[in-house]
Amino acid sequence: MATMIEKIRQERIEKLKKLRNLGKEPFPARVSRTNENSEIIKNFNKFKNSEVTVVGRIMSWRDIGGIIFANIQDEGAKIQLYIKKENLSQELWKELKLFDIGDFVQAMGNVVKTKTGEISVEVSDIKVISKAIRPLPEKWEGLKDEDLRFRRRYLDMTMNPEVRERFKRRSEFWQATRDFLNERGFVEINIPVLEHVTGGADAKPFVTHYEDLGEDIYLRISHELPLKRLIGGGFEKVYDIGTRFRNEGYSDEHLPEHVAMEFYWAYADYKEGMKLTEEMFKYILNRIYGTLKFKIRDFDVDLNKKWEVANFEDLLTNEYGDIDIYNDDVEDLNRILKKNDVDLGDDISRARVVDHLWKLLRRKTPGPLFVIKIPKFLSPLAKTDPEDSKVVERFHPIIGGSEMANAFSELNDPLDQLERFLEQQKMRDAGDEEAQMLDIDFVEMLEYGMPPAVGFGMSERVFWLFEGVTAREGVPFPQLKTEFDRTTLNIYKDIKGYFNRKKKKK
Repeated sequence: MATMIEKIRQERIEKLKKLRNLGKEPFPARVSRTNENSEIIKNFNKFKNSEVTVVGRIMSWRDIGGIIFANIQDEGAKIQLYIKKENLSQELWKELKLFDIGDFVQAMGNVVKTKTGEISVEVSDIKVISKAIRPLPEKWEGLKDEDLRFRRRYLDMTMNPEVRERFKRRSEFWQATRDFLNERGFVEINIPVLEHVTGGADAKPFVTHYEDLGEDIYLRISHELPLKRLIGGGFEKVYDIGTRFRNEGYSDEHLPEHVAMEFYWAYADYKEGMKLTEEMFKYILNRIYGTLKFKIRDFDVDLNKKWEVANFEDLLTNEYGDIDIYNDDVEDLNRILKKNDVDLGDDISRARVVDHLWKLLRRKTPGPLFVIKIPKFLSPLAKTDPEDSKVVERFHPIIGGSEMANAFSELNDPLDQLERFLEQQKMRDAGDEEAQMLDIDFVEMLEYGMPPAVGFGMSERVFWLFEGVTAREGVPFPQLKTEFDRTTLNIYKDIKGYFNRKKKKK
């Protein structure tokens, strides 16, 4: 039995055919527009009684006899169409019966105000420029169904313009980041997404196969190692903004695919990096939101106040009592996690346990705060602190209970780097899929020489935090398991084999 959507779809296909029989192409290649809707609304006195041509999607249609009131929506705003029978030819008035809510139209007419004071275009000509054969939902039922909204995000953005505005701010977030760095002499250089050896983070990579090379390769988990090769090649200030991939689970703060930025600054150290980080956060957030005061989760955060600095070990000792993260038995430290309902299973290396102890504590920290003196066993690519060989010159900015970035003075001693890579490789060989890979090519680069440098990395999690949304809500099209609803299955049932495609063997 056909669903209501199927019936409406068939009716609209018939309307489409009738338009073509009338010699009207419902999907023309060329469209005319003199002004955007928002321009007319903001400058009514300038456009009053002037002829304009506007475009947009029909969002409402009210026929009261010889007059039709319709709202059309372009990217910036809705504007009312005031359609009077007396202003149109008899043929065009009849043709309006073939128009539907959801259609994109082009309308010409004079700018006026109706008796109710609404700015409108009094239409003298109108045509369909894209016929919608499925109806827009009368009420966006997907509002309470996240999966439905994410699968049909185009509808979510149509029915909820605020969602579309969020993604404009997301774009502006990265543009502001670029502008900040460019103004300070950094050069954006795009680096490969596909890597023979991937590194720069503790993460499980996605694997693909490069047919022409006959080799398995990885989607990058970080921008780090290629950018540091550029520092070794003579660049002094470089960065890249782009997607990275980590084959891990979803959470409110993490997506396996997300956009990130990393910069590397030669002849600077982590202390200079901390100063630049604070300046960058203030620049970006002020530009997007016009304030540095935010309500994040249960925290009131003021980025204009002095950013505190605290030692990693001191924070953990203050939280968990008299513990020694360097020497206590790992099982004893792991018991603290279990008391807090964190079960790492068999993955209870010192690095994993201490990292999760830190994550528990971090969630309680409002910030803004720089955490420094990070243990070396958590930092295979950072330079050792000359005052304490157990820690490295590394910092994390903490805001609203989240770790906003990772940064450190870069390790440029090739022999030290090789030893740390070998230690990480032992962890991989023992079954830790997130431990970093041995990268001999990178060690070789260091042997030719790389100057002292500070490196910094942040992801779009920073944007999600200040928007107050989850990770999946913060991107236009989050990945979801393949699924089709009954209507789609019915409509396209004759496309043989499409819905029974075999999944790639694991």
